[in-house]
This record gives sequence, structure tokens and C-alpha cells, in this order.
Amino acid sequence: MEDIRLQKFFTDCGVLSRRAAEAEIRAGRVTVNGTVAKIGDKVDPEADRVEYCGKTIPYTKNATRHYILLNKPRGFVTTLSDEKGRPTVATLVASLGVRVYPVGRLDMDSDGLLLLTDDGELTQRLTHPRHEISKHYHVSVKGTVTTEQVRTLNEPFLLDGYRTRPAKVSVLERREGDTLLAVELREGRNRQIRRMCEAVGLRITRLTRVAIGSIGMGDLPIGQYRHLSTEEVAYLKGNKL
Repeated sequence: MEDIRLQKFFTDCGVLSRRAAEAEIRAGRVTVNGTVAKIGDKVDPEADRVEYCGKTIPYTKNATRHYILLNKPRGFVTTLSDEKGRPTVATLVASLGVRVYPVGRLDMDSDGLLLLTDDGELTQRLTHPRHEISKHYHVSVKGTVTTEQVRTLNEPFLLDGYRTRPAKVSVLERREGDTLLAVELREGRNRQIRRMCEAVGLRITRLTRVAIGSIGMGDLPIGQYRHLSTEEVAYLKGNKL
């Protein structure tokens, strides 16, 4: 079989996105035929033995892929294992019987829609800064939000030296004691919405992701998951839903 780059080997197998594979290779966690791999290495998927964290990774390009939508509860971290012993989203999809990986992150104190898959190429597409699929959130904040605060939230923010793309923020409902905001992002910096709200003096009491592009949770109970439809998968891969 023709040699392929090591990063592509991992995406074909659905184990890591290309960027994640590069990071793991640089960290020395990948070996090829017993030798620590380096960026730029190629492998023969049928002849070479690739190990990641001490475990042999079989080449499974043609394996059936799994695409999962989870209604993540608050209090769970978006990872498969946690050194602090906190509950992870892996426990919520354990009944699936296969290992799937979170696409992006939803912080421990947030809830709502989280995608998980073993399709490394799709993960790469959805986590790349240039992807155009928007993410939609409902955000509850304490008190009454002013017109000026909403205007500022719709402007670019400087976070960690990076100027974000403008978010779309509007008031959905004014309730006694708090305000419900609708927020749409086309990129996801670390804790971006929380940091934006802090910058304008707003305290978040609940942050829920309700949709990714045209894909919503519907009436999926919190803590439960479902398989994406063929049409939803095609949409995430670049076709319209």
C-alpha cells in the first residue's frame, strides 16, 4: 500500500484530528515500528506498526464511523479521561460500545449540544478556524442587560492577543431578576462567551449550546445521546441540510 503521512493515518483511523496528531507526535507519544515518530514521517498502513501511548493502532480507514449528538449536563468535562477524577462525557456515551471523541469543547459549567465522533477528518474540518458552521447558545445573565452592553457584545473582542470575529447577540427574554440572551459564534475561543460577558459586567448563571448550524437537540433529554442522521452528517461535511 502507498505510504501516507502519519497525521493522515490517525485521521483515517478516527483516533485523532490532524492537529491533535501533530501535537501527540511532537510530545513523543507516537512510535512507528518501535521508534519515536517525528513530524513528516510516513507509514505503510498495512506493513508498519503504529503505537500511540503504548497501544497499537490498527488501520481502519473503511470502518463504520459513528456520529453522536449528546445533550451534555453541567458538571461533566469534555474529555475522555480526567486527571482530577471529575465526571467525563465518556461515561455518558459508554453504552455506545465504541470510542468516540468530543468535537471541540463545552466547558464543565456549560450544558447542551456536544458532538462526538470517531471520524478524524470531520473533527479536523469542524475544529479548523476557517470552518463556517455557526454555534448557537442561550445565555442567562443576572439583572437587566442594557442596549449599550448588547452593542458591545456584538463587536469584536481582543482575547489573548487575538481579535475575534463579531458575535451575534440579542435579547430573547427579559425576566424578573435576569435576562436571556441568544448568542451566535462562528469561532470558539477558550471560554469566549464567558469572557465577553465579564468584559461588559454581566454574570452568567447558565450557558447552554442549543444548536450547531442547522442541527439542534430537539427534545433530547439532558444526559442522553442520539445518532446523527445521514443528512445531518452530510451537512457537517459541507452539504446543506
